[in-house]
Formats: sequence, structure tokens, C-alpha cells
Amino acid sequence: MTSQPAVQHLRDLAWLRRVRDRIDRDYAQPLDVEALARGAHMSAGHLSRQFRLAYGESPYSYLMTRRIERAMALLRRGDLSVTEACFAVGCSSLGTFSTRFTELVGMPPSAYRRKAARATVGLPSCVAKQVTRPIRNREAPVSSRT
Repeated sequence: MTSQPAVQHLRDLAWLRRVRDRIDRDYAQPLDVEALARGAHMSAGHLSRQFRLAYGESPYSYLMTRRIERAMALLRRGDLSVTEACFAVGCSSLGTFSTRFTELVGMPPSAYRRKAARATVGLPSCVAKQVTRPIRNREAPVSSRT
């Protein structure tokens, strides 16, 4: 016989998967933790705690990682400016976008746009996406200056 806490934990995990799937699907839409929590029938605090336990990062951090991954793909194409890529992935603040991009990727989006467009020429997009994927759950390594 399954205990009530175990049953509730399984229900929470199912809701957390739905939240993660919604973030993956709707990353470019205006999403906030309160709206995600309402959709999961949880308080924002409970959702944040449970999401972090299940996936190792907060819902907001997961959302921003998704947005940065998509922005990286758009910037690799080279036909959008950094500002256009920022707004295309659902960010409303260029400053926040640039800061988070730099934390995850290890360079500002403008430098990434210049470098990645040259570095991924000739690679299939699925390979380029894999080799340029941002680092998750930790900051990008800081390059040493000699």
C-alpha cells in the first residue's frame, strides 16, 4: 500500500514535468513563477522549492537557460541583432539578457554572435547546437589572462 506522502510526491513530480514542458514549449511567452505555479496548483514558493529539488535549478533559471539556448541558435544564424534575438526569445530586458547570456556562455552575446557565426560555418544545425550548448547549473569557466 502506498503512503499519502509518496502519492503526493508522485503527483508533484507529474506537475513539475508539466511545468518544465511548458517552459520548454512556451519559453518565448511572458512566463513567471506565479503563473507557472497557478498552472501546477502550487504556491510559487512550493513550486520553486520542488522544481529545484527535482531539476537542480529554479524555474526562472531553467527558463532563462532555455531562452539563452534559443538565442544562441538565432545569433549563430547571424541575421538578427542581439536586441532582436533578446526580444525574440521572450526577454524584456536587454541588460538582464546580456548578463545571463554572459554568465552561461562565458562571453557577451555580441562577441558570441561574431565568433559563433564563423565557428559553426558548415556544421549541421543539430551538431552546432550540441557543441555550443550553454553550461547548466554552474557558471561558464572564466578564461585565464596571462
